[in-house]
Amino acid sequence: MKRLFVQTLSSRFKENNPLIQAVIGPRQVGKTTGILQFLESYNRPHHYISADAILNPGREWLLEQWQRALLKGNNTLLAIDEIQKIPNWAETIKQLWDKQKTQTTSIHLLLSGSSSLSLEHGMTESLAGRLEVIYVPHWDYHESRQLANLSLESYLRYGGYPKSYDFLDDIDRWQNYLTSSIIDRVIDKDILQYAPVKKPALFRQAFELVCCYPSQEISYRKLLGQLQDKGNTDLIKYYLSLFEGAFLIKTLHKYHNQPFKTKASSPKIIPLAPCFHTIFNAKDDKMAFVFESTVGAKLLQMASKLFYWRNDTHEVDFVMIWRNKLFAIEVKSGKSRQKSGLEAFQKEHPESIAIIISQDNYPEFIENPTMFFERLG
Repeated sequence: MKRLFVQTLSSRFKENNPLIQAVIGPRQVGKTTGILQFLESYNRPHHYISADAILNPGREWLLEQWQRALLKGNNTLLAIDEIQKIPNWAETIKQLWDKQKTQTTSIHLLLSGSSSLSLEHGMTESLAGRLEVIYVPHWDYHESRQLANLSLESYLRYGGYPKSYDFLDDIDRWQNYLTSSIIDRVIDKDILQYAPVKKPALFRQAFELVCCYPSQEISYRKLLGQLQDKGNTDLIKYYLSLFEGAFLIKTLHKYHNQPFKTKASSPKIIPLAPCFHTIFNAKDDKMAFVFESTVGAKLLQMASKLFYWRNDTHEVDFVMIWRNKLFAIEVKSGKSRQKSGLEAFQKEHPESIAIIISQDNYPEFIENPTMFFERLG
């Protein structure tokens, strides 16, 4: 089974002068598999190497791989997996890439990595204007149903990581795999190696805590109080930023016409894989919120401007700005609420388009979100 980003790679590298393509996303969601699938059908010279298989790869190793690609001929594709393992990789890539402008032989470049924290600086600073990012998310319901015939109920409990589906007949083994092979490795390898955290145990506890509040608005102070720590709310904001950087969660803020008020609002937590809630909370009392989170995670892949809205007793689950249109989105998930906020929101924002997503139309939405919103918007 091929994920959508494989098709994107094929399209990008058919261009005459493609930019550097950077494939990023969570661990164990098929980035390497997809790259290898793409290379199998790529009918031009290419050289693939993973920095994860090399002990202490450095600048000289990177130069060697570049030269190997050059020896295969003009426009050879060099694909480097787990690029974040190489210290100062971005500066070296920038020098080599820019030097091509004065040479007769050049290469095309594909990079991939699982740690946004170590990749972000290089992508936004050193390689600005030279690089395009292709984000590979967790597996959604449509993909999980195709791969493992998961029902929606099973996906909401166990979904997100395809390898874990092999262990669904033994839930203890399933939980151990996700905890030890994914979450612990993300925290240890992708976060704590690159960011200062004074209390690692508290940091892990914080992740377990936020996963218990899927698609719920919760104040920084309340989160801090449940951690029973003497720090301030800046500590919680810092923790959440690290979880976001490692592709574990996203935080949404309240929609407001004045940006400074938006940033000051309490966050709404969106775990990016529905299984996170099951791992840390055996109860099913929040599955309606998990369903809402899966909608939010897909909307985040469509638009970077995603919010929630609340005014007194009225609320809207998601407010999205997409293709210069304002959408007010209610997720009918079975959770109790006082009043729907769509009508109230549209009174304040008459230009907005109301969308309702329920379990009935969710399969259609998740299969092709762009077409779904084009038809309704």
